[in-house]
Amino acid sequence: MEHYLWWITGASLLSAIATLLAMPWVVTRLPEDYFDHRGRESWRQSESQPIVALLLGLLKNVVGAVLLALGVVMLFTPGQGLLTILAGLLLMNFPGKYRLERWLVQRPGVLKSLNWLRTRRGKAPFRLS
Repeated sequence: MEHYLWWITGASLLSAIATLLAMPWVVTRLPEDYFDHRGRESWRQSESQPIVALLLGLLKNVVGAVLLALGVVMLFTPGQGLLTILAGLLLMNFPGKYRLERWLVQRPGVLKSLNWLRTRRGKAPFRLS
């Protein structure tokens, strides 16, 4: 049992480091109108090749589900459980995802922090409609 705890602790530490490194990279690669309702395009309509879009969508949802499950485990072990759950939810496609993203971004300080990351990297701030 102790052996598993060490593995889980190591995975939690790696997840925390990966989250800290990936967050600025992801935030700066999103378009500035990502949270603007008028500029949002469905992932299924954005690809000219439907098979590739379906496979990428499936892969994205599987990775999101794995992150969600790992996040739940990390709630009870050392690690970034809430951030991992959030990353998993944002990767997955489900009804109401856009409303959830907008609700999260409209929390006090969240949009300000995201835009701070973007301006540090020379990107325009996010626009909300």
